Amino acid sequence: MIVETGHFALVMALCVAAVQSTLPMIGAHKKHSSWMALASNAALLQLLLLIISFAALTYAFVTSDFSVTLVLNNSHTLKPLLYKVSGVWGNHEGSMLMWVLILAIYGGAVAIWGNNLRPTLKARVLGVQGILGFGFLLFILFTSNPFNRIFPAPIDGQDLNPLLQDPGLAFHPPLLYLGYVGFSTTFSFAIAALLEGRIDPAWARWVRPWTLAAWGFLTGGIALGSWWAYYELGWGGWWFWDPVENASFMPWLAGTALLHSAIVLEKRDNLKSWTIFLAIIAFALSMLGTFLVRSGVITSVHAFASDPTRGVFILALLVITVGSAFALFAWRGPALKSTGIFQPISREGGLLINNFLLSVATASVLLGTLYPLFIDVLDLGKVSVGAPYFNSVFVPLMSPMILIMGLGPFLNWKRGDAILALKQLQIAAIIALTGAVITWFLIDRATVLAAFGIGLSIWLFCATLSELAGRIQLFRAPIIEVLRKLRRQPRSSWGMTLAHGGLALVIAGMTASSAWRVESIQSMMPGDTALVSGFEFTLKSVQNIEGPNYTASRANFDVTNRASFKISLEPEKRIYVVSRQPTTEAGIYSTFLGDLYAVIGDPDGKGGYITRLYFNPLVTWMWFGTFIMVLGAGISLSDRRHRVGAPARRKLPRGATAET
Repeated sequence: MIVETGHFALVMALCVAAVQSTLPMIGAHKKHSSWMALASNAALLQLLLLIISFAALTYAFVTSDFSVTLVLNNSHTLKPLLYKVSGVWGNHEGSMLMWVLILAIYGGAVAIWGNNLRPTLKARVLGVQGILGFGFLLFILFTSNPFNRIFPAPIDGQDLNPLLQDPGLAFHPPLLYLGYVGFSTTFSFAIAALLEGRIDPAWARWVRPWTLAAWGFLTGGIALGSWWAYYELGWGGWWFWDPVENASFMPWLAGTALLHSAIVLEKRDNLKSWTIFLAIIAFALSMLGTFLVRSGVITSVHAFASDPTRGVFILALLVITVGSAFALFAWRGPALKSTGIFQPISREGGLLINNFLLSVATASVLLGTLYPLFIDVLDLGKVSVGAPYFNSVFVPLMSPMILIMGLGPFLNWKRGDAILALKQLQIAAIIALTGAVITWFLIDRATVLAAFGIGLSIWLFCATLSELAGRIQLFRAPIIEVLRKLRRQPRSSWGMTLAHGGLALVIAGMTASSAWRVESIQSMMPGDTALVSGFEFTLKSVQNIEGPNYTASRANFDVTNRASFKISLEPEKRIYVVSRQPTTEAGIYSTFLGDLYAVIGDPDGKGGYITRLYFNPLVTWMWFGTFIMVLGAGISLSDRRHRVGAPARRKLPRGATAET
């Protein structure tokens, strides 16, 4: 009965989405306040229905109701409770239900917290959200129904993919979807503004918090997925330029550009076309990622099993949604006139250059991701585009962007003085150059690229601190005044400082772990020792253990060095009982300077085991830096100015119609 209730709620949500996508839009066009008011009620009702539907599916997983086909294919009675719950979204059908639930959450949030929006704008935003919800609910009900039954019900299930039975993967998809789907809100704001023909600083202020929320969630989701790949897959790396990794990275790049473009529009009434364009692109890339994962056109550890029907349906949604958006943009775009004027050397100019570089970088990643697919479709053979292409194209584009990120905040709006800004950054430049030279001289003389990367990270970090010091007049005002200014800094300014500083740490971690990772692969017997980057890894023993739904070979390594350092690592090689699939659980010990990383492989047939041992320099700086970036987004989002888009609208007299 509960499962049927969930299915019924899903059908009713489709009906409500149909109302939400039509009547409020008509009401906004004809200025009927009662019809426009339906938008908020419909959005909240749709959210309630989808919560009921998702809760019903979760109940089926938790109670191991194997009469539901989805539960049968993705669960088992031996599975721990956490993975029974995460099994709800660890498959195609359940993850799509989560997709539309999060879409409805954002719609409900606009309905609740959008009281300062113009009535026509709010109705149109929620109307576009309703259109998106209607399309994806149709997709779920006709091609991916999570509530299909099977009779008679089997005694037990087929288990969830062992790679997904991990805490990191339990929380990674919800965070990623909160980012992916969050860009639907900025998309809806963009379409609503184009329909109204009114894009101004107040609109940009309304858009910024939604962009910031989506960007923060997506940043956290990408980092969590990268961390999972690092410790779970056992290859010692954290990024593979996998097509599905790229599918989440591309909207992040576009969202970063959108966030900065909205700042210029809010503060200077400039870059209107850029902001609208990026709002459309960010969500278009999110939908493209959904297509890549579920269409079967790629093979990836991240991809869901799917059939051509689903791929065609999502592709049709993508073409209709994005095609209509760009057609509207082409129609209304020429009328978007900016009132502000700025010189090339100005803060606006710096942000514009960075937007351009981010857009080109996004296009280069898109090309590298889709090119092999086009070649395959045209039957021109198999082509693999890997890390060499992406690194050779992406890194040169990002390097000048990082330089401008450090310089931009020191330029004035409208007209800046580059010479004066560089003088203010003399100390930062000297420290960065010194750090790069020391890195090249002491660590790696084989290439200047790694030293340059470290220099970039130092430059951005020192420039960020210098900008903060300038805002609080450090060393130029009495300490009491400095502390007072520090305490009164807006939260959005703190958010920018933390985001830029966190990115500097991420760059350092990426550079060091990529350039100076030490790897050793060998066969070891208990008692054997291997030397890796000055650390001695001694294999003490290998034991067979039993988990709740797996068996494993657990190795015990003693790791020492000449400085009386000693720790133990216990990597595992697991075999899951039901699927008989193996997984790797790396043994990791993190230090300030890097990770000690051990993996136990298969027996070599001679009484020993294949082992892989690594030292990954500064790799934890990436995770910590990303945490700082997400924290910055959260602090900035809490700034009251992001919650007040315009003065609260006055209540209309009885019988009056809403104004645009």
